[in-house]
Amino acid sequence: MRRTVVVTDPPRADDAVATALGELGTATVHEAMGRGGYLGPQFRPAWTGAQTGGTAVTVECWPGDNLMIHVAVEQCRPGDVLVVATTSPSSDGLFGELFATSLMQRGVRGVVLGTGIRDVADLRRLEFPAWSTAVSAQGTVKATAGAVNVPIVLGGQVINPGDVVVGDDDGVAVVPRAHAADTLAKAEARVANEEAARQAFKGGELGLDRYGMRERLADFGIEYVSYEDYHKGE
Repeated sequence: MRRTVVVTDPPRADDAVATALGELGTATVHEAMGRGGYLGPQFRPAWTGAQTGGTAVTVECWPGDNLMIHVAVEQCRPGDVLVVATTSPSSDGLFGELFATSLMQRGVRGVVLGTGIRDVADLRRLEFPAWSTAVSAQGTVKATAGAVNVPIVLGGQVINPGDVVVGDDDGVAVVPRAHAADTLAKAEARVANEEAARQAFKGGELGLDRYGMRERLADFGIEYVSYEDYHKGE
């Protein structure tokens, strides 16, 4: 059974690296990790345009119980992102505007929950970045102990305290702390390559030629036939 603990002062990824990864965005970071780290399409932003990159403070709650989020707020530092999982599936609204207000005061850059969120209009007004798997007005209790800053799992991804969390309109990705700097370098290289491709496409080049796919079409069994030949014999 998981210990009901609060782990204090875990190592965190470099803040400048986390910030830069957040600016590059979820899709770019996911691709830079070899299509890894993505939590899946079920994690959606509470409001369009939310974007962040920060270091994870992890929380394990019981379903319908947000006691440990209250406990975790004290462990948050500027540049952190609060990441919440529950011991079994839950869509209850564990997080809302009052939590966001408290976290903003501590310099927290956002929250990711594998459960429900509420007060969406207020979160949008505050411009507090938030991602969740549901929106629900269902209230919660504060009755059961969980854990803070222990490994958790969301969307099939293990998230450790201090890992980098990146979120935007495309969803959420997590970068292990040990690979953050390397992922940033790969992501920046990918952005440069995409800009070169963008300029080529503006000049009329086709993706078939730029990415060397044209010569492989026959290997896929693709053939070109005229409209007349295609419909011959109908």
